[in-house]
This record gives sequence, C-alpha cells and structure tokens, in this order.
Amino acid sequence: MYSILKKEVNSFFSSPIAYLVIGVFLLVNGLFLWVFKDNFNVLNAGFADLNSFFYLTPWLFLFLIPAITMKSFADELNSGTIELLKTKPVTDWQIVLAKFFASLLLVCIALTPTLTYVYTVYVLGNPIGNLDIGSTVGSYLGLLFLAATYTSIGLFTSTLSKNQIVAFILSVFITFILFYGFDAVSSTLGNTIQQLGINEHFKSISRGVVDTRDVIYFCSVIFFFLFITKQQLKNE
Repeated sequence: MYSILKKEVNSFFSSPIAYLVIGVFLLVNGLFLWVFKDNFNVLNAGFADLNSFFYLTPWLFLFLIPAITMKSFADELNSGTIELLKTKPVTDWQIVLAKFFASLLLVCIALTPTLTYVYTVYVLGNPIGNLDIGSTVGSYLGLLFLAATYTSIGLFTSTLSKNQIVAFILSVFITFILFYGFDAVSSTLGNTIQQLGINEHFKSISRGVVDTRDVIYFCSVIFFFLFITKQQLKNE
C-alpha cells in the first residue's frame, strides 16, 4: 500500500497538476482575501476573523479536488495498467486507500500555507490575539473532513470513465449536489432536508464544537464512496 501511495504522490509532483492546483488555490484565495476590494477582503471586514476564507475554500475545493482525483483510476483504465496493478500483492481496499490518502495529502499540502492567514489575522487583531481560536481550529477540521469527502467522491467518479474530463465533470456535479443541493431545496422540502447535505455539517463543525453527529456523517459519506469505489474497481 505504501509503495502505491508513494507512486501516486511522486506522479503528482512529476507533473504540473500538483503545482497548478496548489498555485491556483493559493492565488485565488490570496486575491479575494487580501487584494480585491470586495466583501471577502479581510482587511475591509472591520474585525479579526477568517470567515471569508472558510466560505470561499469549500467552493474552490469543488473544482480543485476533482482536478486532483480525476486521473486516479481513469488514467489506469485508459492505459490498461489497472490490470497490472490488480496483479500485485495488494487488496482492492489497499489500492483505493493508497490513492485516497495520496490525493488527500496533496490537499493538505495546499492548505498548509494558509496557516499564515491565521497568524496575520491574529497579529492584526485589536488587541493582538483577538481571534476566535476555537472556531478557527474547528473550521480547519471541517475543511479536512470536507476535503476527505470530496476526495472519496472524486475517486469513485474516476472509476466510472476512462476519460478524465468526464470523471472531473461527474465529480463536480455530485459534490455540488451534496454540498449545496440540499440547502437549495430546504426552503421547499423543509429544513430537515439540510441535515443530509455536507454544508450543514461543515458549518456546524466550523462553530468550534465538534459534534459526534457531524463526525459520523462525514465518516459515513467517506466510507460509502470508498466502498462503492472498491466495488467498482473489483468489477473492472
């Protein structure tokens, strides 16, 4: 499993994908949070928090994570190397988990430089340190759960087609529905339907209180998509 994970990470950084994903993510966040004079600009907010960052990032992940995962299995299926991979002394679960953690690691690397935003806002607070640490830590934890969920969905869609673009579009569509779709129909079907959506549980964790219901929700969704990815891989 470790050898597959290492191979996946090396393949990311031996191509422009990793650098492009990390660069675009940091550039877009940086422009909206510190340069553009809009409602997302931290310096114009009048108070020390990173709410703009934690609002923007899930939407950026909606496109960036599918871009990372789209080649995970689609490329293997297209080149025929999936058969070779399955002949190695590893289980289908080990293959799926290795690709899952490799993709998730790349997302974590992209998130790491954003910790400088926390320090900057911490210093800019009046007085210094006037930052809700609990909420900030909770929001980062929520982003990790969100990234893991998006990654599991992206892996699944990459098993559905040999075409990476098709896998990308399917991943964006499914993650969008799960993240925002339930919120969109809640006004018609009632607020209870919101509990089925990712966004409601992400916002809950972002308040700084880790509710076991939110953790169970994310773990369940992640396991479900990894399981059907494994089943799809088994049928290839």
